[in-house]
Amino acid sequence: MDATFATGKELQKMDPVFGQLSFDDHEQIVFCNDKDTGLKAIIGIHNSVMGPALGGTRMWNYNTEWEALNDVLRLSRGMTYKSAITGLNIGGGKAVIIGDAKTQKTPELMRKFGEFVHSLGGRYITAEDVGMETKDMDTVRDVTPYVTGISEERGGSGNPSPITAYGVYLGMKAAAKSQFGTDVLDGKKVLVQGIGHVGEALVEYLTKEGAIVTITDINEERLLQVAAKYNAAIYTGNDLYTADVDIYAPCAMGAIINDDTVNKIKAKVIAGAANNQLADENVHGLRLQERGILYAPDFLINAGGIINVYAELEHYGKAEIMTKTENIYNTTLEIIDYAVKNGMTTHKAALTIAQNRIDARRIENAAKK
Repeated sequence: MDATFATGKELQKMDPVFGQLSFDDHEQIVFCNDKDTGLKAIIGIHNSVMGPALGGTRMWNYNTEWEALNDVLRLSRGMTYKSAITGLNIGGGKAVIIGDAKTQKTPELMRKFGEFVHSLGGRYITAEDVGMETKDMDTVRDVTPYVTGISEERGGSGNPSPITAYGVYLGMKAAAKSQFGTDVLDGKKVLVQGIGHVGEALVEYLTKEGAIVTITDINEERLLQVAAKYNAAIYTGNDLYTADVDIYAPCAMGAIINDDTVNKIKAKVIAGAANNQLADENVHGLRLQERGILYAPDFLINAGGIINVYAELEHYGKAEIMTKTENIYNTTLEIIDYAVKNGMTTHKAALTIAQNRIDARRIENAAKK
């Protein structure tokens, strides 16, 4: 019997991997399973035109495997554009491990994950993300060289969170300059949602400048600790999206700007560290624009972390890491200006500029063959 193949529309109706909207022409998806350690992981390699795919590993207790798959697809796609817009010669990839990082993560599980990373021969280079620590990357390094963000004691660049937060802070200042006419955040009301490693570091930057900071997090114990440490207010309302603030900084999970929230937001600037903040980047990006809310593209302003770990591959020091991260301020202003001149959303402007760089490299690579 002759083999038959489903069309793109048929695949979408069937809802398999290739039919997912977030698939977006991924080059490779690897499903990793190990009975002995309990490892269940997915590695997504979105695009390697600019170089090997680099992106962190997230450990999260997903409700379903489809939720995990969709997350890794969205995240790895974002890494492609994050690296391109930042000017790094690296591709986009990401990994997720399904499980509770607090109770199920073990050195054996991390080493087994490292073996799967190693089996890809350098096509994917991993790093730290949600649910991971620098020590976990050190454990992965025991079995593969294809890992960044290892401890400084082992020759790495260490925890990327402070650099990520610094880039978000600078992107926020650039967005404030465009929206309010000044990048001075002293006296500005800022709501930070999610106070993990990056969120807390952002709170510190904002507090030092004199911003009026309100924080929220699902971890009540941590919420109280950070509030006391930085004298920040804790959000106590029923719907944080309606909070009366100037700037909203999402620093937790993605897709928080969606059909339910996009019309509630009162902030005039959205600038945070979370990846994939727009549930539908076209629909919700346009709606924010229509409402006069300036959105600082997440994959641009949270690129400090990738800049930090990329330094391990290119062997440059702290000074160049800071210089590249500080350039996020200028790039944010350029993207806002590009969006205005071309009548598009800031998210679309950032994607366009990033894709142009990837396309140029693709042509360059083809010419060399």
